[in-house]
Amino acid sequence: MKRIGIDIGGTFTDLVAFDDEHNEFLYIKVLSTPNEPWKGVLEALSKLGWDLSNVNIIIHATTLGTNMFFGQMGLEIPRAALITNEGFRDIIEIGRQNRPELYNLFFEKPKPLIPRSKRFGVKGRIGPNGKELEPLDINKIRVIAKELCTEVNVFVISFLHSYINPKHENITKETIQRECPGAIVVTSHEIDPQPKEYERTSTTVVNALLKPILSQYLNIMKSKLREMKFLGKLLIMQSNGGVAGVEQAIEVPVAFIESGPATGAVAVAYFSKLMNVEKALGFDMGGTTAKASAILNGIPLITTEYEVGGQVHMGRLLRGSGYPVRYPYIDLAEVSAGGGTIAWVDEGGALRVGPISAGANPGPACYGKGGTEPTITDANLILGRLPKNLAGNIALSHKLAEEVISKVASKIGMDIVETAQAIIKIANTIMAKALRLVTIERGHDPREFSLYAFGGAGPLHAVALATELRMKEVIIPPLPGVFSALGLLVTDYRHDLHKAIMRRANELEEKILERAFHELEVKAINMLKAEGVTDDNIKILRFLGMRYWGQAYELPIPYRDNLKKTVEEFHRIHRERYGFDMRDEPVVVVNVRISALGLINKPNLRVSKPSPYKPESVGIRKVYFEDTEWTETKIYQRSLLRSGAEIRGPAIIESDESTVLIPSNYVAFVDSFHAIHIMKF
Repeated sequence: MKRIGIDIGGTFTDLVAFDDEHNEFLYIKVLSTPNEPWKGVLEALSKLGWDLSNVNIIIHATTLGTNMFFGQMGLEIPRAALITNEGFRDIIEIGRQNRPELYNLFFEKPKPLIPRSKRFGVKGRIGPNGKELEPLDINKIRVIAKELCTEVNVFVISFLHSYINPKHENITKETIQRECPGAIVVTSHEIDPQPKEYERTSTTVVNALLKPILSQYLNIMKSKLREMKFLGKLLIMQSNGGVAGVEQAIEVPVAFIESGPATGAVAVAYFSKLMNVEKALGFDMGGTTAKASAILNGIPLITTEYEVGGQVHMGRLLRGSGYPVRYPYIDLAEVSAGGGTIAWVDEGGALRVGPISAGANPGPACYGKGGTEPTITDANLILGRLPKNLAGNIALSHKLAEEVISKVASKIGMDIVETAQAIIKIANTIMAKALRLVTIERGHDPREFSLYAFGGAGPLHAVALATELRMKEVIIPPLPGVFSALGLLVTDYRHDLHKAIMRRANELEEKILERAFHELEVKAINMLKAEGVTDDNIKILRFLGMRYWGQAYELPIPYRDNLKKTVEEFHRIHRERYGFDMRDEPVVVVNVRISALGLINKPNLRVSKPSPYKPESVGIRKVYFEDTEWTETKIYQRSLLRSGAEIRGPAIIESDESTVLIPSNYVAFVDSFHAIHIMKF
């Protein structure tokens, strides 16, 4: 079997291919083409040189959804209309009244995704128990549909309590489809069948607006791949860490918004399981951003709510600054600190790093592609930490890096080397905050974690970050510069489904839960089988969304096939997460959830028994370290290292797609999986 993983990043598009017959990985790294992302994909496939008619699977990760909400050029938000209950058409504008900047008198809320002139309230009401309180005004719906048929691309339907009884939403959908044949109609009970009308409506609106855009993009991608004779399966990475078919991506694109960042966490989860590392922290530093994720016992932490298009401050999402989406996402903290992040001096004369990035075009100044601003990559080159050439045959210019760093140096009264080191220290401080977010702020002690560092720039900064957080060790996995794309090849199919319950646990019968679970499981199994997954490879995980009476948000709790045991587990997890529990308060079961996994055969990684030895260096150059300043540093080529190799710092290990920095007082060794472990000695 031949399979290919392709991850489109802000700066680079990474491709990793695996051939079962020869048991080998191949990788390609090219500059991304943000306005037409498929061009970078086609360039990478062309450089790979495989006959695509012999390729079984291509798995793709994209940030197209996120880009639309951040206003990327070439991505126009479709025209849409919202139909809801009379008196509720302003729900997506009123929201929850969260203020992300409490003391900013000039803060402006995010612009509603659907203008007020295209939001309509109609008579009709379903009560919280599912009973019809007022019949639906079908005539008004007919009028709305006829008037808007040629004006909008998408109709969004969201009525109160449709998660209990979707009757009015179904009637409205059927009416619009009769009046406007071919119209895209999206209902809230199909996308997010659970309480809280604002979040449910927002999720449905985001899904509806993404639908035509992702559909167009995937149709272009499929067409281009067909031209290259690809006849296999095209799968898309989801935000929850699983893959799904193109049809599912088109129907529920809201599940794919954060597909790109999720791939790295999945790869860390896979390798941490292989290495028996119970607590792993993923650190992915690419060309545009750095991302952190926590993995416990081989499972990434998951969150069920996110705000797309929102503002992020030091990795922390500012509630109320974006558009709420309720779908399972791998819990990530992301900061603007990639290799292309720009350093600058503010009006007060202070050195700053980010959030603006040089991106793929023009990129850092040292790339020689027209960049005129100093970046983190330029600073690393000044300090002697980078080779002459990067992946993608990019020749680095030391002269151009000096020119742009000197502009900043003159403003802050420091020399070039001191300025470059200051840029690195500021960047490390920003990235350390992201690592703290997914550990300390989630109730975990970073000292108990191993840090998996990857991305083109991650291994350069990993030891400094691990030292600041006093972590156990740094692990540099195989192919770190394309590690996220590698993660696509070890990802299982996954579908997350849920159904509202909204009952107190002490009033709920087990048979009601079993019936709800069975309904969801039948649907999920049919979805997996349609994607070619066999019965033997299907695994179902059950959860209950639970909270105390009066709480606003629930916790997903693994269902123990017994409600009483699951309630006890809820108390325990609540205490672990928040430091207290309330056993005298009623517990509410908000919903039932399942995760349906379609297990795939993973690539057979080459494993060799370590045989300790000290490898020969391939060269020496001066590298600037904060503690020892300029130091003669041995250079090693990673492709020449065997399992058991031991290297004492200061040292640099170079590969085609990434560079590993080992300071003095640290030692690195290569394990049986050809991963590099770095620890203090």
